[in-house]
Formats: sequence, C-alpha cells, structure tokens
Amino acid sequence: MTTVAASEATGRAAEILARPVALNGLTVPNRIVMAPMTRQFSPGGVPGEDVASYYARRAAAGVGLIVTEGTYVGHPSAGISDRVPRFHGEEQLAGWARVAEAVHAAGGRIVPQLWHVGMVRQQGKPPFPEAPAVGPSGLRLDGTEGGKAMTQADIDDVVAAFAKAAADAERIGFDGVELHGAHGYLIDQFLWAGTNRRTDAYGGDPVARTRFAVEIVQAVRSAVSPGFPVVFRFSQWKADHYDARLAETPEELEAILTPLATAGVDAFHASTRRYWLPEFEGSDLNLAGWTRKLTGRPAITVGSVGLDGEFGRAFLGEGAPLRGIDDLLDRLESDEFDMVAVGRAVLQDPEWAAKVLAGRFDELTSYDAATLTTQSRRTYLSWPRRAAGVTGAPRFLVCGGCHVGVTRFHLLASIKRYKVA
Repeated sequence: MTTVAASEATGRAAEILARPVALNGLTVPNRIVMAPMTRQFSPGGVPGEDVASYYARRAAAGVGLIVTEGTYVGHPSAGISDRVPRFHGEEQLAGWARVAEAVHAAGGRIVPQLWHVGMVRQQGKPPFPEAPAVGPSGLRLDGTEGGKAMTQADIDDVVAAFAKAAADAERIGFDGVELHGAHGYLIDQFLWAGTNRRTDAYGGDPVARTRFAVEIVQAVRSAVSPGFPVVFRFSQWKADHYDARLAETPEELEAILTPLATAGVDAFHASTRRYWLPEFEGSDLNLAGWTRKLTGRPAITVGSVGLDGEFGRAFLGEGAPLRGIDDLLDRLESDEFDMVAVGRAVLQDPEWAAKVLAGRFDELTSYDAATLTTQSRRTYLSWPRRAAGVTGAPRFLVCGGCHVGVTRFHLLASIKRYKVA
C-alpha cells in the first residue's frame, strides 16, 4: 500500500482538530466525527457485541463523535433489509443501549442516525414484507411510480415514529440524534422537487417542501430534553442521481435550512462527495460552509476526507490514494465549518483519528476496496466468520455512505458472485 510522508500539518492537526466543540448541551472533545456507514451486520435488526466493539474501538482511538449507521425508525415501510439495525423493539433497543455504553466506556460520544428509506423501499423486502413503499407523491428517484403517496395519517405516523426513536435514544443513553434527511430517502424526498409533486401544504415552493422535515424536527425537539442535540443531515445529491440539487443558489438553500434551524436543529451535517469543491459559483465555500454562514448553526463537512477518490467507486472494487488534509485544516481554522466527518478512512483504520491527532501521517495508508469485504483482516470488523470456520466467498459487504451503498452492494455482489443474504 502507498504511504504518505508527514506534512507540515503535523503540529497543526492536533491544535486545530483537538479543539472541543459544543452541540447544544453536549461538549464533543474534538472536531473528528465518524460518518454513518451501513454495514448490514445486525441480524433481525439487533446490534450485537460485534457492533458495540466496532464503534468502541474507534471511540477509544480518539473519534470525538460517532454517528451510527442508519437505523430504521418504528414504521413498517422504513426499511429494506433485515440486517440493518432497527431503533424500535425491546431487543433492538437493548442492543443499542449496550453500544452506547461501550462507546462511553471508551471515552466517546455517540448519536444514532434515525432513518426512513421512503420510496427506495421495494415491497416484499424485509423487515416487513407486506409494507408498501411510501413517499410524498409515490415517485421513485427516477420519476417512475412505484409506491404510495402518503396521506396525512401516514405523515403523522412517521413523524411520531421519529419522535419516539429520539425519546428512546435519550432514554437508553445516547448523546443526541441525527435525522437522515439526505441522499434521496424519505425526508429528502419531501425536500426535493423531483420527488415531491404534492399540491397540499407539504408541496410547492422550497419552504413548503420543508414542512414534513420541520414537523419531524419539532416533534423530536418536543420529545427530548432541551439540551439534547438534534443534528440534521442533508445533501444536494441523491443515490445514483449525483447532479440533483435542492438549491441552485445560496438564497434557495437559506429558504430550506432556515425553517429547520428555527424548528430546533442544533447542527447540520452537509453531505457532499468531495468536501473541497465549492457549492455555488462566486465563492469557495463548500456546502457545510454555506450552511454555517446562512444558519449560524454548527456545520459538519464530509466527503472523501483524507482520500483522493469518490466513495461510490469503492463499490466497484476501486481503491483511493491518500490526499493531504492541509486545506481541510485551513478551512477549519478559518471557521468555515465546525467538524469533519470521516468515512472510509476510519472504516479501514480504527486508529485513523489517533494517528492524525498525533501527527503520525506517515502511518496512514491509501484506501483498499477489499476493506468492504468481511474477509479482509484489515477491516477490524468483528463478524466471527473465521472463528466459526466459515470459508469461501464472503456473504456480506460493508456499504459506505449510509444506504446509498445498498444498490451498489447488490451490483458488486452480482459482479463478484457474492451471496446476498
């Protein structure tokens, strides 16, 4: 594997990244966030000891805030896999409580990413095969019909499911919640004109399209204590629709984000594929930078941090060379954004945060796509295939970038002839 020499950032990394930051009532010890990455390692939707160990190891290595893989809220149509963890049910929540406890014992902070896939769902798929796909207008991301347009009762049920999940998160010991409003899933389907064709109060102009998300934020805010952080993740792009945009101008972005901030969002997680790209013409600010400027809320940037390669290519078996973080440190130091979420680099190397904070850049390695398979010894995932004597092609893959990876997961599985359970 390729290695990179230590840069001038050796001393600056600790100085800039090790600063604590406040998210409402939570103080995070440094600026490094573990990005949410779907892994499908929770049979029956129950996170086990291996999941607790996976997160705790990264907390022990210095990740300031862990955002868990997406976890389904308690609505029948929320999911598309029986191996993705759920955030409802006695057994599932007991598993999550053990995850939070393990992360805290390792000195970390952790929030679950609460999630509903909406029209990405295919009827007949687990965990509840009879449940239909639901969305604002019954339209999939490609504009085709394939599900049910949500009624007011449907909307109320989903809003209540998010609020219940947030209340449960606080009750069992989590440090906050992140609402998944990105990448073409249900909340994003309401925000985006491409999938929201409603003519009632939930559709129309950009502000009207925020109403569903605003109601979720308000319900969550009412269900938890005043100091409990609520993070909202959003994106311009959608799964396999990378040119899609919620906003073409800063003014349009402000129209979308302001109601959410007013409703009670404490921080925004602005998902991009490459953090160094400017979001709008005439400014070098990225999406997180604009978000912070327009809302005054803390902003988390994300997108190929430490790597020079788009994450989606990993699902086609491609690696990624290292990319320096000097420019990232410059932008953090200038307060363009407040925190940095890291995905593949932390997935591959649980010690990534410790190495960067200590200036051990010479120990970092380029990204190996084999990390996606459970057979790779370098993944540090705890699924006991070898201990159980399992041999042959791996049955499960890790899907990065939340459930964006599921489509690519099935594609790669068919290419590599992996069995999809």
